Amino acid sequence: MTTAHDDLTGTLPGLPTVVDLATWHAARDELLVREKAHTHAGDALAAARRRLPMVEIDGTVEIVGPHGSVPFLELFEGRDELMVYKHMWHDGAPHQGQCEGCTVTAWHMRDAVYLNARGVSFAILTTGRWDEVAPYVDFMGYTQPWYSVRDVEPPVGDDMGSFASFLREGDRVFLTYSTTGRGVEPASGSFGLLDMTPYGRGEAWEDNPAGRPEGQGPCWYWRSDADGSAGWAQTSRPVPQWTRPGATPVETLGRNTHHH
Repeated sequence: MTTAHDDLTGTLPGLPTVVDLATWHAARDELLVREKAHTHAGDALAAARRRLPMVEIDGTVEIVGPHGSVPFLELFEGRDELMVYKHMWHDGAPHQGQCEGCTVTAWHMRDAVYLNARGVSFAILTTGRWDEVAPYVDFMGYTQPWYSVRDVEPPVGDDMGSFASFLREGDRVFLTYSTTGRGVEPASGSFGLLDMTPYGRGEAWEDNPAGRPEGQGPCWYWRSDADGSAGWAQTSRPVPQWTRPGATPVETLGRNTHHH
């Protein structure tokens, strides 16, 4: 049974126009031309990215992990390539008070088996003290390796909230690429899937047809207060993964109080 278009628009304004299947296929095919052009443009960018120059770094610089200090070179785990995510850190904050955006990225990258299968190691670096980082990693149940780069010089210990790619040639290490901002989105597959839905990501910057639900600001996955307003206040509630099954009950909110 097909619901009349007038019936839908009368109760839920802003819904897509209802058409027959052939008309939908024609519109879908028209959009597909643009999608393929977008894909090919991305392929061309990736090709240019692979042709970037690289800069040598000191692979012996010491960083701190679960087994104490180790040289950066050890993060390659014997592989030739390494991708790292640099996770922001707020000293002294409760677990749920850490950076929303970084938490989202790390949550989507709980393991890297498919990177490993292509000869790429993966690790998360953060500026937090290891005695704070270790219980956070345990609480979150992360399986990827984490390391503290506190007080480590650039380009290893800077640009938190970014991805960086490294290449190893024997004992020599080279930085080949880095990206931040929306450049980290490929790691969070949920965003790409939401872009395929009629309501999108639910973010205020999106170009939506008139009548669609208004986007939230700054981002729907940031902590929000009891009224649903996102922000940094002490009344904020955690991002989605804090309500996952099996998570320890949240007793404190915000950044400046300690977790108990």
